[in-house]
Amino acid sequence: MTLTAGDVAQRDRHLSAEITASAHPTAPRPGPEIPTPVFGAPDRVRGLIVGLVVTLLATITRFWSLNTPTDDGTPIFDEKHYVPQGWQVLTGGNWIEDNPAYGLVVHPPVGKWLLAAGEAMFGYTPLGWRVISALSGIAIVVMIYLVVRRLTRSTLIGAIAGIFAICDGVLVVQSRLGMLDIFQALFVVATFAALIADRDQVRARIHKVYLEGRIHDSVFGPRLGFRWYRFTAGVMLGLTCGTKWSGIYYIIFFGLLSVGFDVAARKAYHVQRPWLGTLRRDVVPAGMSLAVMPIAIYLATFIPWFSSETSVYRYQVGNTIGTGGTWSWLPGAWRSLWYYEAGVLNFHEHLTNSAGNHHPWESKPWTWPMSLRPMLYALENGPDQCGGGECVRAQMLIGSPAMWWLSIPMLLWGVWSWFVRRDWRYAAVVTAYAAGYLPWFIELDRQMYFFYATVLAPFLVMGLALACGDILRGSRRAVPGTRPERQALAVIVVALYVGLVVANAVWLWPILTASPISPTMWRQEIWLPSWG
Repeated sequence: MTLTAGDVAQRDRHLSAEITASAHPTAPRPGPEIPTPVFGAPDRVRGLIVGLVVTLLATITRFWSLNTPTDDGTPIFDEKHYVPQGWQVLTGGNWIEDNPAYGLVVHPPVGKWLLAAGEAMFGYTPLGWRVISALSGIAIVVMIYLVVRRLTRSTLIGAIAGIFAICDGVLVVQSRLGMLDIFQALFVVATFAALIADRDQVRARIHKVYLEGRIHDSVFGPRLGFRWYRFTAGVMLGLTCGTKWSGIYYIIFFGLLSVGFDVAARKAYHVQRPWLGTLRRDVVPAGMSLAVMPIAIYLATFIPWFSSETSVYRYQVGNTIGTGGTWSWLPGAWRSLWYYEAGVLNFHEHLTNSAGNHHPWESKPWTWPMSLRPMLYALENGPDQCGGGECVRAQMLIGSPAMWWLSIPMLLWGVWSWFVRRDWRYAAVVTAYAAGYLPWFIELDRQMYFFYATVLAPFLVMGLALACGDILRGSRRAVPGTRPERQALAVIVVALYVGLVVANAVWLWPILTASPISPTMWRQEIWLPSWG
């Protein structure tokens, strides 16, 4: 059917009405929301003040008594692998490991560089090997606050998310240890934040094209130009992979999420061929930013390895590897790197229960969403600040039950909101959660630990904050003046839940920070048999 000029004008008037009607980004209306965050001057000031308070609280909880616990002044648990490697990276002169005796050299160098940076400032001390972790934990809290504020266009809901992040046991403990997982969570959350900002930027550009009357110049929609936020997301993905190999799953999931955002944006502005337009104009640039560039950055992290004469496994060709063979045409350094990477893969493939690898605190992924099998990082008994009586100092990685025990309902609500309510915010959060969770079911025989769930915590927090926002928003959808008690009830429910989260964090605080408690108190902290 051929559209007349009048038909086109009528359609554009309808689209304009849809955009005007969709003043709130989550309102269930047929048209696109206003594409950019709408924060007036008062709210920007309020947002800044709230952000500073959130940052202050995060700083206090992450740096409080950061020097404890230790194992007689030495690192605890898996710190014993990464902290010495960070120190060797710092003192070896080449910013790369050159001594396999320092531990399991089975992870890329970025996380160990960050540990080395802290040790460069404060020496081989607990503060030195934990300070960058603490700063990373603070940054994660602040980014969660900012991302949720952007997702909901609400400083209040962003503040709730910030409080949840401050109180979560997993984020607290991992921010206070010299391990790699908090760094991976940092880069993953930064990637997510960049993709959400990229979505807003794309909508703003398409909206401008629409207002200029050029939306129908092509059946594929407009070209969107260079996308700096997506470029930033690619850099963060590269650093994620440069910290731990599991970052590759985020390349897949976040790449699909970005393409989904692009399709939805073109559909929202009634582009005639949105899927084909995305395929022709968005997929290749997205692949370059979110797939090719992370791989390039990952390889770039090994530049110190290439430039060192003593880095671990640097000269395998002519020693372990023969100089001939099918791949002899490749430079020896690249063949040695392949040997190094293959050895890492072989290590992980054989770190299985069937191969006899067992640990008293290992857990499988189906226990992670509710933190059913936490991890005991440190335990010390003896008289210490308990009035001469017996004392317990224990640090346990545990997800706060007030939040983690609601993870399944949150995910179910998120999936329902995604597919039934068409709420893109939940689509983003559930996708990010799935990227850190589902891949672990591929090989269940592998030895696994709860600290692998560190990257789940930020998106659990975001999902719960969005659900609180839904409760508050749902109460406002009643006809004004008819059901004021509904609004009051919603506020009370959310306030009580936030209070419960804070109270839960206060209760768990001694076993999150290895503060001295009595044996009776220690037993009271263990709520489930699987926690012991």
